[in-house]
Amino acid sequence: MTQVFGNTHGLKASQVRQLGRLFRRRLPADRLLTHELARQLTEISREIRRQVGVLVDRRGDVQHVMVGDSHSIELPDWGRLRAGRGRLRGLRCIHTHLGGEGLTRDDKTDLLLLRLDAMVTIGVDDDGLPTLAHTAALRPANSDGEGVDLLDPLPPAQIDFDFQTWVRDLEAELSRTVRTRDVGDGERAILVSVTAGRTADDLESHVAELRDLARSAGVEIVDVVTQTRPRVDPKTVLGSGKLQDLMIRAFQSDIDLVIVDQNLTPTQARNLGARMELRVIDRTQLILDIFAQHATTRDGKLQVELAQLKYRLPRLAQRADVSLSRLAGGIGGRGPGETKLEADRRRTRDRVTRLERELTKLGRQRENRRQRRGRRDVPVLSIVGYTNAGKSTLLRALTKTDVHVADKMFATLDPVSRRLRFPREREVIITDTVGFIRDLPPDLVTAFRATLEELADASLLLHVVDASAPDCERHIETVRGVLDQIGIAAPELLVFNQIDKLGNGEGEPLARRYGGVAVSALERTGLPALLERAEQMLWQPAVKPRVAPSGRRTNSGARPVLARLVGQPPQMRARPDKQAAPGNRRARHGDLAQ
Repeated sequence: MTQVFGNTHGLKASQVRQLGRLFRRRLPADRLLTHELARQLTEISREIRRQVGVLVDRRGDVQHVMVGDSHSIELPDWGRLRAGRGRLRGLRCIHTHLGGEGLTRDDKTDLLLLRLDAMVTIGVDDDGLPTLAHTAALRPANSDGEGVDLLDPLPPAQIDFDFQTWVRDLEAELSRTVRTRDVGDGERAILVSVTAGRTADDLESHVAELRDLARSAGVEIVDVVTQTRPRVDPKTVLGSGKLQDLMIRAFQSDIDLVIVDQNLTPTQARNLGARMELRVIDRTQLILDIFAQHATTRDGKLQVELAQLKYRLPRLAQRADVSLSRLAGGIGGRGPGETKLEADRRRTRDRVTRLERELTKLGRQRENRRQRRGRRDVPVLSIVGYTNAGKSTLLRALTKTDVHVADKMFATLDPVSRRLRFPREREVIITDTVGFIRDLPPDLVTAFRATLEELADASLLLHVVDASAPDCERHIETVRGVLDQIGIAAPELLVFNQIDKLGNGEGEPLARRYGGVAVSALERTGLPALLERAEQMLWQPAVKPRVAPSGRRTNSGARPVLARLVGQPPQMRARPDKQAAPGNRRARHGDLAQ
């Protein structure tokens, strides 16, 4: 390669030829820099008033010649961003600085990200002669987190150490400090969050929740980067300085993935991915991935796939290759046919249409099942709540059945229904649903609308709240907001779970303040009081309505099943004796009368 890279616009032909002659230079293999090469670079740089640099391999051959402006220089793209683990690039960068400012932050960033053998900057005096050469090299990251070793500034003629031995020892030291990773290790990620008008407490809670989401997805969180800004940057979310800091941290910590708390626009995702050469995802993508891991039924898998396709459709252009032709009018705009990007979009839209058709069919089947269940006059209790509040644990404690339980967000995705017998020989169907979370992705709400419509026939909502959460009130409002969004207006009973994590006597006052009940599903305490309250709300006419965050009453009309139960005499509401016989009682799940 003999083509000069960079800003050659406006240069004379003789100046371009001078730059081209740099390719003929050859350094001794044991020298980092010679006075002759430094003087040739500074003379050209002084004449054109721009930074000039070269990339030299370990044999001493000049591989690239670069020209920048008066303040910076851009390195060419030669392929992969990073060299092998514990290995250096095999190239050193030598370039001039017209202001004599030494090594800049950009120089150190390029050294770290590109794993160069060394970064050398040469000052230029008024006569075009070299002044001091500033040299930086990589070193194992220590407590200061810099990972850069600065050599003493010297004139180029006085740099006489054995470069081959020096760089070989440096690479050996870096190789010894590389962290060994097993094949089965999870991905290593950095979390990124911008305040964007949030308070410090809000930012802390958002980051903590993002950590829990990442843990549920099987991602190892290595570091967290936050920035205080009035709003996110429309191009890269973070400011330029913080973005460079993020790139350095990602390199030093051997990061595979960057997770951004804010929902990224296609432009932001494309810019961040291009700058960092890493996979960058936002909170929505992380939630969709968790749902994809936990979906087991056909309904759940189809709904997750539909949400993922709708999310990815406007972002397909990120993978467009500039070499692909496009269909357009006019000279130069005619292509050979449908482009790869257009074919991907067409296939994605077709798949979305087929999934919506299948989900509509499955929705009709669920509606038929609900109608048959309603004709049997069986009340339905639906467990709702913020994710990881203990809904599945409560279902297991009430019904004494084997229900999947895990201390992870969205551990339960597909609805689970069980029969529950009350002490007075009454039965209900109790259903555990998917958990909610703040800023639930709209495509996910749309895809799961058919499943969430199961809540419309609920006679009573058991709204489970994690009593130990510092922001449990926000969790309550989040759940109520999603319920209002999908039009659910059933009566609600607040169940403050995990009181075992609170101090003695703290759970009951908290529940009374909100008009709910305090339980510990894990230790099975408070369950009789919960059943008594639920029985009162199911089989007594006076039902306290749920109040939405807007203050309006949300149960303007009782459900048909509940209306029939309330209008019947007490002796008619119980199950027939032949279904509640003592001989059959022990064979049913969740016999709490025993």
